[in-house]
Amino acid sequence: MKGFSSSFVQKYSQINSSSVRINEKHNRISISHRTRVIVFTAAKRRIFLRSRKFADSDSGTCPKKSLLTNIFKWLDDFICDFIDPPLRPCVDPKHVLSGNFAAVEELPPTACTVVHGSLPPCLNGAYIRNGPNPQFFPRGPYHLFDGDGMLHSIRISGGEAVFCSRFVRTYKYGLERESGSPVILNVFSAFNGGLLSSLSRCVLASGRALAGEFDPRRGIGVANTSVALFAGKLFALGESDLPYSVKLTPDGDIITLGRHVSFGEPYMTMTAHPKIAADSGEAFAFRHSITHPFLTYFRIKPDGIKQPEVPIHSLKQASLVHDFAVTENYAVFSDSQIAIKPAEILRGKAPIGVDPKKVPRLGIIRRYAVDESEMWWVEAPGFNMIHAVNAWEEDGGDTVVMVAPNILGVENVLERLDLIQTSMERIEINVKTKKMNRKSVCSGNLDFAVINSAYVGKKNRYVYAAIGDPMPKTVGVVKIDLSLSTTVNSGDCTVARHLFPPGCYGGEPFFVPKAAAAEEDDGYLVSYVHDENRNESKFIVMDAKSPNLEIVASVKLPQRVPYGFHGIFVPQCELERLYDN
Repeated sequence: MKGFSSSFVQKYSQINSSSVRINEKHNRISISHRTRVIVFTAAKRRIFLRSRKFADSDSGTCPKKSLLTNIFKWLDDFICDFIDPPLRPCVDPKHVLSGNFAAVEELPPTACTVVHGSLPPCLNGAYIRNGPNPQFFPRGPYHLFDGDGMLHSIRISGGEAVFCSRFVRTYKYGLERESGSPVILNVFSAFNGGLLSSLSRCVLASGRALAGEFDPRRGIGVANTSVALFAGKLFALGESDLPYSVKLTPDGDIITLGRHVSFGEPYMTMTAHPKIAADSGEAFAFRHSITHPFLTYFRIKPDGIKQPEVPIHSLKQASLVHDFAVTENYAVFSDSQIAIKPAEILRGKAPIGVDPKKVPRLGIIRRYAVDESEMWWVEAPGFNMIHAVNAWEEDGGDTVVMVAPNILGVENVLERLDLIQTSMERIEINVKTKKMNRKSVCSGNLDFAVINSAYVGKKNRYVYAAIGDPMPKTVGVVKIDLSLSTTVNSGDCTVARHLFPPGCYGGEPFFVPKAAAAEEDDGYLVSYVHDENRNESKFIVMDAKSPNLEIVASVKLPQRVPYGFHGIFVPQCELERLYDN
């Protein structure tokens, strides 16, 4: 999504972020006297070096820029202290960043202890999960979706594990780390305080851009949503920017290689949920925008070359399109009631909201379309999709089947995440008659659903979904057998369920097949689980075929893992290819 990133402010703006420690219990920043002296000296040295740089180029603007930087920081403070109204819980950082949502520091590769069972040989590789982790504790409004991306990786080899947590070095992260305080706004939190504070932040952001404080052409995103492997590279993704290429070192460390600009142009973005065909290695993706065309579809060949884009002109209004699905011949998009209306800022409202009068739709386009001439839309009243699980074709290609959780009470999707409920549905769309049928396949508040990735775009039988309590905290995992969805009248196709102990919460599971697996569900589910009673996190391995998704191994982690979003498992053979690139 094109927009501004969230506004964070830190009292000690001259202090390098690596010298700051956040007290999680009281959410306060403590700084030793010695650290102040060292950092102050380093800050003076940076200013001197910048002065030399500008002086050598005869620009004569360094003193002016330094003054502007301090003015901008002061104005940011002023907005937070005197213009922002009392913060609502959904954007109050003291509420949003409480408990295991609080940020953690980076952790270099650290050996872990297997405390239960043993790690299966097919898990040789790395599980990497992405999530928000703000490098500064916000003074102003903050939304969960705003945090800087942090990758939490567990590297497994020969039954032993090494854990590492690293920020994704986005342009935004590096810029603000250098500045010592937030610079780029984020649309989810910057415009939640009424007309005056919203306009103040717009003016401040514009002033910073015009003064050269940041260059929006270099990206404004946080890469905090997912991780994907395609085109021979590993990417950290967030839909407000292009992907960032990352790499794991043999010792388990995580390195950011940089923003992958070949997937777009300045100001462009890309979905955090590309679909990768297991047989061809192609990646299918899209970007959405606040300007026309509001949706653009494209694909990326296995060698990383992006193919010509297909603008979707039939989408007449900017909509929050977060995910989509592909089949052998089609791509399916959702036009939900979650609308993007930047003009709402002028009315003192958030630019992203719900349009209750809008009728949701699903759009179907040819998978290898060169334009949208054959695209068509079907109305889907009451169906608001954020994530898609999978899609395929039946009846000789005459029926497109998609499985996805439907957001119930969509008005809570941004303001009250704790009130969100979902219904896992099977959607059947007749390509000839352009008619649609829907039915529930599982009861319960389910999302963060995954499948065996070898079945992306193909008919699959099993789905593994997290049980929200609320999302992104989860209390367990269910296994759904989609083969029952055409025969069971109760609407519940659950065949296995695993609940975590009281006080323990997980996130999205990820399916890892066994070597030479003969059946679709022959493998393991992996995830991070946090014990709020002991304030410690574990990496768990569940048997995907067992009737209760039995935990066969668990690893105690040297640092807690905050609740986050999506992850991936990269097998050892793929890691070795990445080492060579």
